[in-house]
Amino acid sequence: MAINIKNTKTVANDGVKILVYGQAGAGKTSLIKTLPQPIVLSAEAGLLSIAGSDIPYIEIHNLDELYEAYEFIKEHSGDYRSIVLDSVSEIAEVVLTAEKAKVKDPRQAYGALQDSMNGLIRAFRDLPCNVYFSAKMEKLQDDTGKIFYGPSAPGTKVSQSLPYFFDEVFVLRVEINQDGKYERWLQTATDGVYVAKDRSGKLEAFEHPDLGGIIAKIGGQE
Repeated sequence: MAINIKNTKTVANDGVKILVYGQAGAGKTSLIKTLPQPIVLSAEAGLLSIAGSDIPYIEIHNLDELYEAYEFIKEHSGDYRSIVLDSVSEIAEVVLTAEKAKVKDPRQAYGALQDSMNGLIRAFRDLPCNVYFSAKMEKLQDDTGKIFYGPSAPGTKVSQSLPYFFDEVFVLRVEINQDGKYERWLQTATDGVYVAKDRSGKLEAFEHPDLGGIIAKIGGQE
């Protein structure tokens, strides 16, 4: 077997892989407008916030459409600089529906869901471009009873594993400033309440909600 030696200086050249989660209405879909040359796989039918932005998208209603969309994007990956899955929470619901149709006991479907989602997330994540997954937020509890927040998906194991697939995991925070106005920030570091991480080490704990700017800061494809 031939050994292909690579250099860590070029890691970001294959794109930055980002997961952003947040409450409904926080603006996760609006972040798409800040990405360089995106195409969207939408399982939420909630693209009103980017209407008029001239962004191509593919609607996903079932598992067959999801696989077809992946093959299309894989074949045309050079035509886009950013791939968006909006949202991975809803896509997991699509996968779960397909798995439930195969078995009599719905509990069996959740085991198959984890395997299917792991493969799908890796496949999209490893495309040679920027990849943005949005996700819903849910309240979680650890073994000690401590409450924290993280990305949501059907099946506890799927939810727990989501952050491990990405180098960049952000929570979209909406806060009221001193002037009584709402401000949106991307939290990039965990604080014990919200799950977040930045493996690049190049981001502030709170960044402006501009994914293109963040990608440029990390050194990825602009």
